[in-house]
Amino acid sequence: MKKVLVAYFSSSGKTEEMANYIAEGVRFNGLQAKVMKVSEIKNVDDIAGYDGYIIGSPTFSLDIPAPVKLFLEELKKVNLAEKLGGAFGPYLHDASYQHAEHAPAIILNELQNEIKLKPFDLEALALQEDILGTREGIKACQDYGRVFGQRLAGEG
Repeated sequence: MKKVLVAYFSSSGKTEEMANYIAEGVRFNGLQAKVMKVSEIKNVDDIAGYDGYIIGSPTFSLDIPAPVKLFLEELKKVNLAEKLGGAFGPYLHDASYQHAEHAPAIILNELQNEIKLKPFDLEALALQEDILGTREGIKACQDYGRVFGQRLAGEG
C-alpha cells in the first residue's frame, strides 16, 4: 500500500486542520496518510519511505516560517527525486498578496526545483482562512488529498 506523509507547521491550528482534511482525502483512495508536525520529524528516517509528500505552512510576511525552512533542508538530505509532491496552507485575506507569494507556492517551487519531487495536477492549495471551516473549505482540502491519492495510486 502506498504511503503519503502530510507534514505541516501550524501556529493557529488552521494548517493542522487542513492537513487532517487533506489526509482524509488521500485515504479515500485506500492509501495510508501519516500527518505529522514538522517539529515531530527528528531525522531523515522519519522522512524516508513514503511514496508522496504534502507539505503545509501558513504564510508569514510573504514567506515560509523558519521551522518549515529547516524541514525543507532536511528533505534535501533524502533522495526524493521523482516522488509525488504537493503543498498547502491557509492565508488571511489581503488584496496585496499574489498566490505565488503564499507559502504553499513557495514550498511547491522548492519541492520541484530543489528537491526534485514531481508536481501533480492541482499545484499548491492556498485556502483563505475564513473558508476553511465551511463545507466548501473542507471539500477543497479533501479533494486536494483525493486527487493526490488518485495520481499516486495510478502510478502503480
